[in-house]
Amino acid sequence: MEKTVVLTGGTGGLGSALIRRLIAGDYRLAVTYLLPEEARVFENELDIDEDRLMLTRVDATNAEAVASLFEDVSERWGNIHGLVSLVGGWAGGRDVEETDDVRFERMLDLNLRSAFYAVRAGVPYLKESGWGRIILIGSRAAIDYPTSQAAFNIAKAGVVALGKSAANELEGTGVTANVLMPSVIDTPATRASLPYADYVNWPTPDEIAAVAEFLLTEESSVMNGALVPVYGQT
Repeated sequence: MEKTVVLTGGTGGLGSALIRRLIAGDYRLAVTYLLPEEARVFENELDIDEDRLMLTRVDATNAEAVASLFEDVSERWGNIHGLVSLVGGWAGGRDVEETDDVRFERMLDLNLRSAFYAVRAGVPYLKESGWGRIILIGSRAAIDYPTSQAAFNIAKAGVVALGKSAANELEGTGVTANVLMPSVIDTPATRASLPYADYVNWPTPDEIAAVAEFLLTEESSVMNGALVPVYGQT
């Protein structure tokens, strides 16, 4: 049976890696983007049958837009079996006392509110299907709390709380919720921002996507409420 998975913010490095894996399997994918250039790069890199891909512009920080997304996917393909919330962003350089309201709200919007709106909108459809998987993207920073990135740490800690809350609420429904916990992901953007770092042991998007792919399977049913470390050897 083909399974339908919604990936919010799926045009980034991790999203693209996961989509390459899922499209080789038995999945239909609804992928959101925000900026037109994201969609163009995505379409150029991935040649996917339109019957199995729904690429749609959605502001994941807008609750109504996210709710409409799930309605549209349900109308097109029926049951929804998975949600992967990939929208996020990092801002560093500020401790708590130095964090202004704009930076704080931006981190909450990108990392926490986007995930919350997706889970809130998606859960009824997953429960209706009688089987489902939710994957959120937390961060090692949510439990290690590095200095000079307070707003990011706080937002990702909220994502952890969201995943744990959803997991407890969904027990017995056939739907699970787990949180991937990356550290530094080896992408061109990360290397550019940290030019002198030793990136040899950083996890790649494809390595993390392999873990996410497993969490979407039947075999992952014993995992619910897990914080899954994908740190590489860092």
